[in-house]
Amino acid sequence: MGICYIVGAGEFGDGLPCLLTEDILIACDGGYAYCREKNLPVTLVVGDFDSLKYLPKHPDVVKLKPEKDDTDTGWAVKEGWRRGYRDFVIYGGCGGRTSHTIANIQLLSWLAAEGGRGVLIGRGSWYCVIKDGEICFGEEEEGYLSVFCLSDRAEGVCETGLKYGLDNAVLTKEYPVGVSNEFTGEKSRVSVKSGTLLLIKERFDAVR
Repeated sequence: MGICYIVGAGEFGDGLPCLLTEDILIACDGGYAYCREKNLPVTLVVGDFDSLKYLPKHPDVVKLKPEKDDTDTGWAVKEGWRRGYRDFVIYGGCGGRTSHTIANIQLLSWLAAEGGRGVLIGRGSWYCVIKDGEICFGEEEEGYLSVFCLSDRAEGVCETGLKYGLDNAVLTKEYPVGVSNEFTGEKSRVSVKSGTLLLIKERFDAVR
């Protein structure tokens, strides 16, 4: 399978989705306006449309009730999962209401727990969650990389190729020892044997 791109109504963030034949794009409520503005091909539009204020004229629209357990983005992630996608990239999921940003980070955690992977693209920032696994970065990466424990404990945490290394460390959700590491122009890697980690990349110029 390809990638399931999801566009929400928050700050669009850096870059644009580059869809291949096997990819899909789900626009959530006000995210549909971003997609139209940027001429992105939309596969499906979902939402209760409290942000967009109108029902889009699109061949595939799902109107959700305002009273629901899932956010529009959460519904879109589960729909992409139902269609067989396991890699997700979310735009427009940061900025605006802090509660929605946290909800989208929780969606990344859900994906990691189910064996998938999601990336949340912000303005000058990037979020990802890994569980009992690893993630590698190329030499071109620059800026800050912070690692936070989302589970009670994360054991066997290693960070290599970064300014500050960790070797078989234990992280807990109460103490942010992994904040503000830095890329060094080398290939780098973050791994955890047991537990769940939130990774946040931030450009140097995006940090105020």
